[in-house]
Amino acid sequence: MRSGMNQERRAQWLRGVLDLCVLALLSGGESYGYELSQALRAHGLGIVQGGTLYPVLLRLQRSGLLTAHWREGGTGPARKYYRISPAGSAALRAAAIDWSAFASSVGTILREEPKR
Repeated sequence: MRSGMNQERRAQWLRGVLDLCVLALLSGGESYGYELSQALRAHGLGIVQGGTLYPVLLRLQRSGLLTAHWREGGTGPARKYYRISPAGSAALRAAAIDWSAFASSVGTILREEPKR
């Protein structure tokens, strides 16, 4: 992530798309919270703290978009693994279409020459 980006703006944008990003990451296979946080960071979204990520995971699980199960860790404590559900996959497909249209509209506005 660009270091000069306004952190408040970044936080607002992230709140709006974190559910979608989590579903997209989990569409590639199951994962646990810390691993998801690292993947979000690797994709340029910066550090996503557990206090931000875990409520999203719980909300997605409660809404039926994710399933979760505990698995013993080989060298550490048990981890809660999350997997996208069929309903989550359908929601992801629909949200991805909506996001593409929205991002395209914003991009068009940002590319327009000033009218003043």
